[in-house]
Amino acid sequence: MQTLVGEKMKNKKAQLKIQQMAFMLMAITLFFALVGMFFLTLQVSRIRESASSLEEKNALLLVTKLANSPEFSCGNSFGTMGTSCVDSDKVMALKNNIGKYKNFWGASSIEIRKIYPLSQSVECTSSSYPNCNLIKITDEEITSEYSNFVSLCRKEFSDGETYDKCELARLMVGYNG
Repeated sequence: MQTLVGEKMKNKKAQLKIQQMAFMLMAITLFFALVGMFFLTLQVSRIRESASSLEEKNALLLVTKLANSPEFSCGNSFGTMGTSCVDSDKVMALKNNIGKYKNFWGASSIEIRKIYPLSQSVECTSSSYPNCNLIKITDEEITSEYSNFVSLCRKEFSDGETYDKCELARLMVGYNG
């Protein structure tokens, strides 16, 4: 009888050790799964930051590219080949024919706002131009906006003479999403 009781004790101890080993393996697996999830969360966070940074750089490059594009640029019409010089007459013509360029630049919103000399906020239309300070080329709802300073130039006629009038403005590009 003692041998039967001894064998049952050995079986129970062996079963207990097997259960302990199974729980230990489950705990180790759970631990590594949690560490893996933490690592993946950290990597996804870094990728999102990187994507946000790249989006911002691309937007700032687009602002500079727009200011120097043939559709916006002053070119040689104001005496010098200036960078970041926007011809407001060209922009108004573009605004009136924006249908062809609606998705050309990949931005949801493109605006030019005169910041000097200061004046009351008036949106530019065919009837209010050039006595206005906000030219909305495309206007959609945006979540982020990037801008750069530009010279906003046009030809003026006064006292029988034509002269170049340039004002300080901000070229703003907005993105949705």
